[in-house]
Amino acid sequence: MSDLIAQLEELSAEAAAALATTQTTAESEAWYHEYLGRKGRMTAVLRGLGQLSPEQRPQVGKRANEIKQVLEQALAEHQEQIAADEMARVLAAEGIDVTMPGRRPQVGKLHPTNQAMRDIVHIFNQMGFQVFDSPEVETDDMNFGLLNFPLDHPAREMQDTFFTTTPDVILRTHTSPGQIHAMRKYAPEPIRVVLPGKCYRNEDVTARSEMMFYQVEGLAIGHNITFSDLKGTLLNFANQMYGEGRKIRFRKSYFPFTEPSVEVDVDCILCGGAGCRICKYTGWLEILGAGMVHPVVLRNGGYDPAIYSGFAFGMGIERQAMLKRGVDDIRLFYSNDVRFLERV
Repeated sequence: MSDLIAQLEELSAEAAAALATTQTTAESEAWYHEYLGRKGRMTAVLRGLGQLSPEQRPQVGKRANEIKQVLEQALAEHQEQIAADEMARVLAAEGIDVTMPGRRPQVGKLHPTNQAMRDIVHIFNQMGFQVFDSPEVETDDMNFGLLNFPLDHPAREMQDTFFTTTPDVILRTHTSPGQIHAMRKYAPEPIRVVLPGKCYRNEDVTARSEMMFYQVEGLAIGHNITFSDLKGTLLNFANQMYGEGRKIRFRKSYFPFTEPSVEVDVDCILCGGAGCRICKYTGWLEILGAGMVHPVVLRNGGYDPAIYSGFAFGMGIERQAMLKRGVDDIRLFYSNDVRFLERV
C-alpha cells in the first residue's frame, strides 16, 4: 500500500510542476489528458488497487481522490489565468485601451416618412381633423366609380392600377376612396377627417416616383363650407409645416372628385422664393392637390349637395419630407441606407 501511495504522491508533484509550464489553453488540455484523462497516468497507477487487500483499498482510494481533486482545482485556476493572459494579448495586439470610455450605443429614431406623417396629422389634429383609417384593398367602384371616374374616363389612365386575381378588386391608387368610407359612416353629420396610408401604382421607380408610397387625404363637409375655408386651412398647414411666413398659391387643375380643382404651391423654403435648383428656379414648390368636393361625390357619400358642401385635399407624405428636408430622390426613403436615415 505504501508503495502505491508513494507513486501517487510522486505523480502529483510531477503533474503540478508540468502544469505550471503550460502557457496556452491547448497545452493545459493536453496536460489533462496526460495525467487525469481516462487513459492518463493517474488512471494507470490506480489500476494497482486490485492488488491490494480489501482493507487497504479505501485508504489508497481516498488519497487518490484527494490528489485528483487538488490537481483538477489547480487546472481550473491555471486555465482561468491562461484565458485572461490570452485576452490581454489579443487586446494589446488590436490596440484597444479598455480603460477608455466606450462608444455610445446608437439610438433608433422614427423613419422620416413616419415622422412626416406624424407632423402632418398633428397639424390637422390641431385644426379639428380626426384620423380615419380606410382599406388599402378596394373595389374598382370605390377607387374610381364613386369618385366620379366613369369607366371610359381618361383620368383613369393617370393612375396605373395593380389588379388582384379577384375581379374588380384592386390595390388603391390613392387615399381618396377613404372619403366615401368616411362620408357613409358619418352622414349626414358634418365631418373633418384626415386619412393617412399607403397607395400603390404600377409605375416605373424613378427619383420622383415609387410604386408604393404614402398619402394623406383630408376631407371637411358641413354647412356653408367655402373655398376660403380650404385656403385658410392649407395656409395654416403650410405655416406650421414649413415655418411661419409661408406664402401659398393656387393653380387651376382637374380632379374628377373635386370642382373646382387646384394644385397648391408654397414659396420655396430653401431660397425664400428667389429661385434655386430645388424649386427649378421658379420660387415655388408644389405640395398638394385640392378642391371643393364634387356634388356627385357628396351624393355618393350620403350628403345632399343642396344642403352640404365641403373641400378635400391630398398630399404625398414622402414629398412633404423631401421638400422639408431637402431630399432629391424618393428612392432613398426605401433604400434602408443607414447613412441616409441618420442624415435626415
